[in-house]
Amino acid sequence: MKMKFSNFHTVDQWFNKIAQRPTLAVTLSILWLMLIGWLGYGWNLGNIGLVDETEPLFAEASRQMYVTGDWITPFFNGETRFDKPALIYWCQAIAYSIIGVNEWAVRLPSALAAMTVISLVFYTVQWYLAQQDVVEQVERPTRRYLTAAIASAMIALNPEMIVWGRTGVSDMLLTGCIASALLCFFLGYADQKENGETSTPRPIAYSLFPNKWYLACYILIAGAILTKGPVGIVLPGLIILAFLLYIGKLREVGREMRPLMGSLIVVALSVPWYVLVIWRNGWNYINSFFGYHNIERFTEVVNGHSAPWYFYFIVVLLGFAPYSVYLPAALAKLKFWQISLWRNQERFQQLGLFAAIWFFGVFGFFTIAVTKLPSYVLPLMPAAAILVALLWSDYLPTPTAARSPLAFFKASGWANVVLFVFLSVAMFNITRILGSDQAAPNFRQNLENSRLTEIGGYIWLLSGVIVAFMLITRRWTGAIAANLLGFTAFLVVVLMPAVFLMDSERQLPLREISAVVAKVKQPNEEIIMVGFKKPSVVFYSHEQVNFMKLTKDAVQYIQNKTNQKQKPPSLLLLAEHRNIVKMELSPDDYQNLDSKGAYQLIRLSFKKMKQETINIS
Repeated sequence: MKMKFSNFHTVDQWFNKIAQRPTLAVTLSILWLMLIGWLGYGWNLGNIGLVDETEPLFAEASRQMYVTGDWITPFFNGETRFDKPALIYWCQAIAYSIIGVNEWAVRLPSALAAMTVISLVFYTVQWYLAQQDVVEQVERPTRRYLTAAIASAMIALNPEMIVWGRTGVSDMLLTGCIASALLCFFLGYADQKENGETSTPRPIAYSLFPNKWYLACYILIAGAILTKGPVGIVLPGLIILAFLLYIGKLREVGREMRPLMGSLIVVALSVPWYVLVIWRNGWNYINSFFGYHNIERFTEVVNGHSAPWYFYFIVVLLGFAPYSVYLPAALAKLKFWQISLWRNQERFQQLGLFAAIWFFGVFGFFTIAVTKLPSYVLPLMPAAAILVALLWSDYLPTPTAARSPLAFFKASGWANVVLFVFLSVAMFNITRILGSDQAAPNFRQNLENSRLTEIGGYIWLLSGVIVAFMLITRRWTGAIAANLLGFTAFLVVVLMPAVFLMDSERQLPLREISAVVAKVKQPNEEIIMVGFKKPSVVFYSHEQVNFMKLTKDAVQYIQNKTNQKQKPPSLLLLAEHRNIVKMELSPDDYQNLDSKGAYQLIRLSFKKMKQETINIS
């Protein structure tokens, strides 16, 4: 026991020295954020090919914008793409202009958005605890910096954030805008005194603009609208409104925020592009984007993405693993139902309540929505990290007497052990759980041969054993560290090599055959893809592709071309081997150009083909 307190005293002295040197504190904080940001979002970011189907759609639409100079209407494969607004395409196109058209540029906006949220959460949590120390008239730099570091690490190192932060689609950019807007709102709210003056000294005079944090909030909301449309203002607006109603400060904070000026800022930044794209495309855009991709997604099942009411409980449990089991304890600790207690607190002390309303707001909004996807609840992950970090901060060593853990915290710790055991069992049996993928028929066997699943199982099992030992010996800091280090080890040793293995099996053959397409394609020669839709071929070959889902449709299409009086000399056809066989083409009618993995590329010669019906079995 003496050794434990001696070690803590040394660590606390070290943090005290850092706190006394602001430049050093800022430098070390930046280095920490760079480390976890690089580990989660920079390491091998562009060394893995684009993953079909969604990511190449964004990448190619952005490439078309970059090549054509049309920054208003997104296009993919020669057709308008109205799924998402323009901000993600602009960001990727700008990245292309800086570092070239490659995977790094495609994913850079998502990675930067993730790292921005991580940094802002670090700043917010550290600032909150610093204000708390001032009120309590104590100095606890160890608790302050460790809690901020833990909160940022939990956001950087969880499955949901890593998946979407390393994928070149709009989800992480939306999360970056919404989460940053909410954090900026809270900082602006907490920085404001009850009489409307800011805690930072400034001349007393009425300002047309709100304080800098509120201003940043408005700008980020405009960014969210340009990323995914109305949800970019509806979601943060509902969360802020619910928070202000709960604490009874709607009118007071409304005056502080200068809503009229804020609305003008949001409109000025976000509306012009919508006006231009509607002016150019008319009702096609309105019906597609606002009708199908917004109203119908909320009220109806779109693209078969339906799920039961408890879907997001599972998504949060696994997507925020292994820290998710502490969320019930973190929420219970707040006692958010005690309205009078929260209304009497200082503004900065309401961070936990704000994070809880943020969490419930996102969770409830998308639970009500009929169309459900795992990425929809991504914006609640920063709130979840703040909640758990604030819970864990009570069990970090402090200069004052150690606190006894609450019963529900102990229960969460043992639930943590059970989750690790569950993950371990799942990893040992993952090759049986995984379904077959025709695009990568050998992946399961190669994954098993690599022994990565076995290693992953042992990592989770060892993490569970360590947490159990720390709980028994009442070493709460060790249990916290085991979660972060366990996930980091899994990411480095298992997940990243497994992703490379999947890429070599599933996506590499498509990249290789795309290079062949770009090399052998003759002027005005059409390319058709039969039996599947892989947009990555369009991106990597820089050619338009005619997608045909059914083999019989492709056969009929080829026959129609054959029967035309004026027909092209040839056609490139890309399909899986089995579909080539199924089409029963005469070997004399086509030339086998290349074969990669499950895919085969052939050239059909219309000059050789007879004007007759091709039958398929």
